[in-house]
Amino acid sequence: MLSLSHYRKHIVASLWGAVMAIFLLDSAFAQQESHEALMNRLFTELADPANPGWERAQNQILAEWEKSGSPAFDLLLKRGQEAMEAGDFDAAIEHLTALTDQAPEFAEGWNARATAFFLEGRFGPSVSDIEHVLALEPRHFGAISGLGLILQELGRKEQALKAFRASLAIHPHQDGISQAAEALEQELSGTEL
Repeated sequence: MLSLSHYRKHIVASLWGAVMAIFLLDSAFAQQESHEALMNRLFTELADPANPGWERAQNQILAEWEKSGSPAFDLLLKRGQEAMEAGDFDAAIEHLTALTDQAPEFAEGWNARATAFFLEGRFGPSVSDIEHVLALEPRHFGAISGLGLILQELGRKEQALKAFRASLAIHPHQDGISQAAEALEQELSGTEL
């Protein structure tokens, strides 16, 4: 038969475990909240057309997007990006498919693979991956502008212009996208450049 002090120790240990679990959960929630607050602040700074610090905000957003939380996933993303830069789209897609299979909640994995598909001229799979990106990160201006480029390539000019405008509403400092939108606006209105 176990003593009363043994039961007390067991109860204290169980309570301590529960307190620690609540502390860890609360800490994780606080980190998530602070990450969301950081991203909201950065997107607010980025959306301000008069903000001289927009580049810093953009770079911080891009850095946050590339954080998977796993060294293995970060390595797959890096290998995929390096393969893309080398023009080896098959290898890039292979690495990035492994990443999206293992980390389906990591938006940047989908975005990188969408880019590889786009560069290879495979617009259907690229659009499918962009849909995944936007489901996970609706403010992903790169994915939205990529969708606009695909729509423009496919001759769907009105939809391309909508995508460009949506991307510029989030990030008005994208000169190339701004120029593409202006050219489409003039073309759709019948004005010569």
